[in-house]
Amino acid sequence: MSRKEILKQLKDQVAAGIPIIGAGAGTGISAKCAEAGGADLLIVYNSGRFRMAGRSSISGLMPYGDANQIVVEMAREVLPVVKNIPVLAGVCGTDPFRSMPSFLEELKKIGFKGVQNFPTVGLYEGRLRQNMEETGLGYDREVEMIRIARDLDLLTTPYVFNVQEAHAMAEAGADIIVAHVGTTVSGLTGAHSVMTLDESANIIQAMHDAAKEVNPDVLVICHGGPIAEVQDVEYILEHTMGIDGFYGASSMERLPVEIAITENTRRFKELPLSKARV
Repeated sequence: MSRKEILKQLKDQVAAGIPIIGAGAGTGISAKCAEAGGADLLIVYNSGRFRMAGRSSISGLMPYGDANQIVVEMAREVLPVVKNIPVLAGVCGTDPFRSMPSFLEELKKIGFKGVQNFPTVGLYEGRLRQNMEETGLGYDREVEMIRIARDLDLLTTPYVFNVQEAHAMAEAGADIIVAHVGTTVSGLTGAHSVMTLDESANIIQAMHDAAKEVNPDVLVICHGGPIAEVQDVEYILEHTMGIDGFYGASSMERLPVEIAITENTRRFKELPLSKARV
């Protein structure tokens, strides 16, 4: 599907009261299962590789590999097994070793239908973030990446972390704003220090409102922090106005895998041996 066709389908769905659900795909089996479950979008980015290797998602922000090259490598595993839904690439927009227009063209030729800004400096705070902004590695580079992708007619679904970033990404022509409220909690490698659901709802609403001021037609979905389980998403949707869905990464593949494999192994372990022993 073209970008225009994808957006029409998503907007028709929202108009019918059905949420947009995006899913991170760190492996081919994750992608196949998410599509079978009805996901609307799949997103491939470097954290998926770390997450499904038993490391924390935040490993994707560390210098453990070339994030953009990892996405290209992961495409070979994911793209061939996805049949009917768009697959997006997580792009490190601050990468100083790539011509971003050329790289985005490459991703489009590979078969990606859109992009998201990850790894993102939006997850950094304090003096380090300030130094990144001062040395040409700031969030404005990610905004520019989204602007270029939009010009290339790629679907754009950027992460935003505050009102200013929501405003900037909407101005850059983003199709779907993903209001991000931090690293996902819970599970074996999840975060622990996060805001409450009520705090998240307030922040998400503010980001939604800022984006809508710029472009009333932009879609806005939520992600991260304490929004880890189905009931968490339900709570956010009930306590906000105009949020169109949810994007899950750890929530969609890490947490379900942790629970399923642990419980399945436990059930095998609980099987009794026959009393009639030779």
